[in-house]
Amino acid sequence: MSATAIEHVGAAGAPPDSARTTSTSRATVVAGFASIGAGAIHAAAVGAHSEHRQAVVAFVAVAALQVGWGVWAIGRSSRAIALLGMFGNLGLVVAWVVAKTSGLPFVDGLEVAERAQFADVAAAALAALAAFAVLAHVLESRPADEGGRHAAGAERFAALLVAALAVPAMVATGGHVHADGASAGGHVHTDASAADASAGSATSDTTVGDIDAALTAQVQHNHGGATDAAGTASTTPAVVAKPYDPTLPIDLSGTPGVTPQQQAGAENLIALTLARLPQFSDTTKLDALGWHSIGDAGTGFEHFINWSLIDDDKVLDPDLPEALVYQVDRATGTKKLASAMFMLATGSTLDTVPDVGGKLMQWHIHDNLCMSGDPAHGEVAPKVIGITDSSGACRIGVKLTPVPMIHVWITPNKCGPFAALEGVGAGQLKPGEERLCDHQHGDGLGF
Repeated sequence: MSATAIEHVGAAGAPPDSARTTSTSRATVVAGFASIGAGAIHAAAVGAHSEHRQAVVAFVAVAALQVGWGVWAIGRSSRAIALLGMFGNLGLVVAWVVAKTSGLPFVDGLEVAERAQFADVAAAALAALAAFAVLAHVLESRPADEGGRHAAGAERFAALLVAALAVPAMVATGGHVHADGASAGGHVHTDASAADASAGSATSDTTVGDIDAALTAQVQHNHGGATDAAGTASTTPAVVAKPYDPTLPIDLSGTPGVTPQQQAGAENLIALTLARLPQFSDTTKLDALGWHSIGDAGTGFEHFINWSLIDDDKVLDPDLPEALVYQVDRATGTKKLASAMFMLATGSTLDTVPDVGGKLMQWHIHDNLCMSGDPAHGEVAPKVIGITDSSGACRIGVKLTPVPMIHVWITPNKCGPFAALEGVGAGQLKPGEERLCDHQHGDGLGF
């Protein structure tokens, strides 16, 4: 072998330093694209968590770091930079796993574990791809000039793959805005045909009228819970909590601090809603009946509000719900009735809500929405056209006086039958309260 050949191969037969640098560059280009894609998804998630400042700061910081490292990695081929990105992205994957299993208690808005969705799974997958792409190439000893054309093709394929995953994930992120004797037993089903409380809809000795009467009495007379013979409030929970399944008997027992009277009131409200709400399953009839969309179908849930019912004398009446919520299938555009959203009269506050379910129920308001018009001034079907600025004012549209509201779900929900929506749709709570997620009665599989 010639001296020139020996000089190129080196004493250990390793490739020249220039070849190794090129190989590392190709690795970090692939990882860089993946990191940029993950960062873009996190940037898109900022709007869906705009009501939680800490969550916004966290998403902005993560997006900046991932995009910044990705751009740097594509332009440079430093081993130190590559390892920095590898450990950073691996750390974010671990944080994602923790957030989805137990929540992040140190970040307001992320303290409650949420079901994994397409957008966050995509972001975690891209972060993992970035990390393991770097790791694989750090351990790779093959000279870079073996199949250089194939490597370049792999980089282009990686870029296309990242774009194909990140773009729909960013779009999906935008939709990212939770006593037994008095109970009706809960034998109510969500099928429209069940509205007449036929077989399987109610117990043989309990009618829908009984449920209605019990709920009315609960709303009018409950001022804080049942008492025993000595006048002491009863807060002893019943048996172990069971997941909420609208097709099974309703059982909201097992929540500490909830009195039998509060439990009965909550169960009665669910039973009555399950029996009555399916009459509104056909969305084509809603306009004629007075319920109009607020134009939020793009979030995955569309609200139809009957503005004339807000100031009537009805409270928690499933025959006259102030708002109806439909789950929207983005692929087909079909709408499935999912929930009633009961709203109190103008002038009501979170301090004056009826105590029907105690700690099982958490009312909220929406004081950051900008509407196209005011129903009080003749607007029949106002639409949501934006959110308020940092000062709480609407730059376009009008801000309506907020009133307390609460959902009653006739479909399974991971945070129980009274859960608020997520993101912008979650609304605002009474100052000092933490957002509840009733995992005890959540099905673990719902939205």
